[in-house]
Amino acid sequence: MHALRLALVELASLPLLVVASGRLIQSGIWRDHRFVLGLLAAVAAIPLFQIIPLPAAIWTNLPGRDQMVLALELAGLEPGWAPLSVTPDRTWASALALAPPAALFIAMLSLSPIQRQRLVQVCIGAALVSILLGAAQLASGGSSLYLWNWTGVGSVTGFFANRNHLASFVLIALPFAVVFGAATLRRRDRQTTALWLGALFVGLAIVALAAIRSRAGIAMFAPVMVASLLAAWIAAGRGRPGPALLVLVGSIGAALTAVAVLALPPILARFDQEAPETRFDRWPLIAETAQTYLPLGSGIGSFDAVHRSVEPLEELDSTFFNQAHNDYLEIWLEAGWLGIGVIVAFLIWYSRRSWTAWSAPPSGEGDLQRAASIGIGVLLLHSVADYPLRTVTLAVVFALCCGLLELAKRPAQPTERRRRRIDPA
Repeated sequence: MHALRLALVELASLPLLVVASGRLIQSGIWRDHRFVLGLLAAVAAIPLFQIIPLPAAIWTNLPGRDQMVLALELAGLEPGWAPLSVTPDRTWASALALAPPAALFIAMLSLSPIQRQRLVQVCIGAALVSILLGAAQLASGGSSLYLWNWTGVGSVTGFFANRNHLASFVLIALPFAVVFGAATLRRRDRQTTALWLGALFVGLAIVALAAIRSRAGIAMFAPVMVASLLAAWIAAGRGRPGPALLVLVGSIGAALTAVAVLALPPILARFDQEAPETRFDRWPLIAETAQTYLPLGSGIGSFDAVHRSVEPLEELDSTFFNQAHNDYLEIWLEAGWLGIGVIVAFLIWYSRRSWTAWSAPPSGEGDLQRAASIGIGVLLLHSVADYPLRTVTLAVVFALCCGLLELAKRPAQPTERRRRRIDPA
């Protein structure tokens, strides 16, 4: 059932991918985004490269393939052409899964500011509905409201199968809601409806994070909230915080007080578990296995099969470790140095664009770009101990944030602005 849902999303994204790409090429806008589009092409090229059939003389000599060659010899079979990936079907599926986020990212580059704003509002609305669904799940006590049959009943997951992913989604929506509200304070009409709605969302998000009880979400809340308030101060005009802006701080204080009174013991219990944290214990073995497949990796999507082949017998039980719970480590195993190179290039792009966004003056586009940089940071941090970007919803939201941040440009210099006024052509 999950495969069918994912296939429908991928198929639905193909028309958008074609139309958005054509629009980008026809308008010539792609020239302004060559670096990031090249980075996107590199991300897509890695799994496609890994499924290209190679002659037996090449792939049998690749690092980590000795056991596969031995198995063929024991079966009395001669090695033939085979791809670099040890699980080509999963690598191909991983390549197809890139279509939805790639389509949205390319579309973001050519949308109008109002269209981009509407998409962000849709994300905030989706986060709100997911929180309400999670509340209903908690209140019902049954399994009828859960969309995934492997989700633990009693956990607050919303539209997701994992409480951690819902927590990340809420944290991504938080800075957008805050800057939307704060931006009303620099406008002449002084319509504060968005401010009150932003304050309400902040309070609701804090209570939701307490109910979700994701350790990653709780740990990331403080830095995300500080960064969001700084973005709100910039959005409000960088002036002295007035009574209206303090509404946001007041909603935070009220929500934190409610959480401290009602939900603090269960939250602390999540950080005081006697059982060992399995994901951390497995990382040394994963790192050692990754060394076996360097420099090109075992193939995107191959982690489960590769880990099962090296998993110690004493650790076998009724559960299985299907992901590394550290996407950087998993990419190192699956894509080798090519994957690490793409990550480094992305971090360089992210740092430069974030600096540009946070250095820019207050504006509608600038507010969204600063919030987007926070949202990207949430997923980059969460990927250290989980795999949020392997969830299609969060991958699409990540692409939306990257599209917003890519549009961050430095303001024109004073001499350049004067030249444009003199010679508009």
